Amino acid sequence: MSASRWQAHTRWAMLLALVVPLALSGCTQDAGATPKLTWYINPDNGGQKKLAERCGQESGGAFTIETQILPNEADQQREQLVRRLAASDPSIDLMSLDPPFVAEFANAGYLLPVTDPADVKTLTDGVLKGPMDTARWEGKLVATPFWANTQLLWYRKSVATAAGVDPTAPEFTWDRMIDTAVGQGKRIGVQGRRYEGFMVWINALTVSGGGQIITNTEAGDAATPSMASPAGDLAADTVGKLSRSPAAPADLSTAGEEESRTVFQSDNGGFMVNWPYVYQAAKEAVAEGGLSQAVVDDIGWARYPRVDAGRPSAPPLGGINLAMGAFTKYPTQALAAVKCITSLKSNAEYMVESGNPAARAAAYDAPEVRAAFPMAPLIRESINDAGARPITPYYGDVSVSVQRNWHPPTNVKAPETPQATDTYMSEVLSGERLL
Repeated sequence: MSASRWQAHTRWAMLLALVVPLALSGCTQDAGATPKLTWYINPDNGGQKKLAERCGQESGGAFTIETQILPNEADQQREQLVRRLAASDPSIDLMSLDPPFVAEFANAGYLLPVTDPADVKTLTDGVLKGPMDTARWEGKLVATPFWANTQLLWYRKSVATAAGVDPTAPEFTWDRMIDTAVGQGKRIGVQGRRYEGFMVWINALTVSGGGQIITNTEAGDAATPSMASPAGDLAADTVGKLSRSPAAPADLSTAGEEESRTVFQSDNGGFMVNWPYVYQAAKEAVAEGGLSQAVVDDIGWARYPRVDAGRPSAPPLGGINLAMGAFTKYPTQALAAVKCITSLKSNAEYMVESGNPAARAAAYDAPEVRAAFPMAPLIRESINDAGARPITPYYGDVSVSVQRNWHPPTNVKAPETPQATDTYMSEVLSGERLL
């Protein structure tokens, strides 16, 4: 990958950086004062702030951690971080980073890698394979899996019983799920809005079919778009079949995770693919009086559906990696904070408090985790076997190329949509087309 291509790719970030105030790092700290680390976090229910406070206290005065909240959407989080890092902002000591952006940030020199073998061992021992696949770039550990995520198939037990189907069986494919929902007059909740959640769905279908959205990613902008394939066609057939069927919710093309959950919990709900937080959210809705306990009692769960009955599914992979900013003034303290925040103890604590699954396998054996998540073993299995979104410095270009060609879902058809996506993506990567 040429330096000139990378510079062109990130020129927008550097231009944006010009508007960032010069005093990015805020007030300077007095000599001899306890170092204050700044951790840029994705919005949650306060769990990261609690970890920051605890790890600061447990450091014995070595450091404190202050949190700064990033926007809700992953692409907006990326934009804010890139603006600052392009300006060599030393105030970004730690950042909660969406895994697909790790390669881009590392390739640009924005992340501080962990090089000591002992430190690498501490940060990676017991971490599930899925999230570990997203934490390295060019052979270096550039981020540490903090929490991981995956989607499960959620189903209404009453619907499955009435239809005489077993969603936990390997032969329960997307085709069978759609046919079952149509036959029962029910709806399937998916994320069909043109945003990153839509890319998650398309990628999971493609990888579950044995394919990849793009290959040869180590070649950078010379990577090979590969949706025009049997797996890409199978993904397109699945999206098209659902979106044009009576099982599609009326708001499919604008639906995100919460809209999917609303449909699933309604009288018309039958099935849903979504993250594990939905189970905790349903229980909280009962406690608040907004949902009947009978609905929660009717919720079942299974592994992400197959697109091919003869091939195990590759569930979606999400979560957050914890990375150190390359320009931090406190690399030693930042590394110590990463060790505390991503420890097994912190993984289990954060999973229970926030509803976000742990990256370390042993956390799922903790009694408090099993009590909060009766499907904990399935979550662990799904994360370990998950299929990551493309690991490439040009992930933003790849994702937008897919979203634009596959939206609205009702227009998706095989082989036209996968073929058009490859052409579009190739032109974007080569600089022949602007996003």
